[in-house]
Amino acid sequence: MPADPGRTVVASNRKARHDYHIEDTFEAGMVLWGTEVKSLRAGRASLLDGYATVEDGEVWLEGVHIPEYTQGTWTNHAARRRRKLLLHRREIEKLMGAMSGTGLTIVPLQLYFKGSHAKVEIAVAKGKKAYDKRQTLRERQDQRETDRAVGEVRKRQG
Repeated sequence: MPADPGRTVVASNRKARHDYHIEDTFEAGMVLWGTEVKSLRAGRASLLDGYATVEDGEVWLEGVHIPEYTQGTWTNHAARRRRKLLLHRREIEKLMGAMSGTGLTIVPLQLYFKGSHAKVEIAVAKGKKAYDKRQTLRERQDQRETDRAVGEVRKRQG
């Protein structure tokens, strides 16, 4: 995915693409408290244990770790609190329909700033089996070897 000029990535969940088949992605806003925004601007967050749930027509992000702001006072936030995601009604209905299927989950892929707004990219995903993970690694390694061989041939010709 090419980087947008107004997009500053804070955290990325690279393991999600290894562990899941990504079926559909959505961009969502987040309801944050002041110290959470300051902590994100400092580039501190972890999406590894994160997931999202749909409850009563609202989408909630859980398990995402945004550490306390170091210069904060008693107004600091809890590091792993539930955060409400802001999506259009149609997108929420799509997520609810997808969650009715078995074996599907909603995982966060990236946390970033788009302009001055904190956004999270979430995906409807299905867990991979161990043999799927090995197959993906094998394909990636084969692609790397072919790219290397093509580069060597081009280097000799030119």
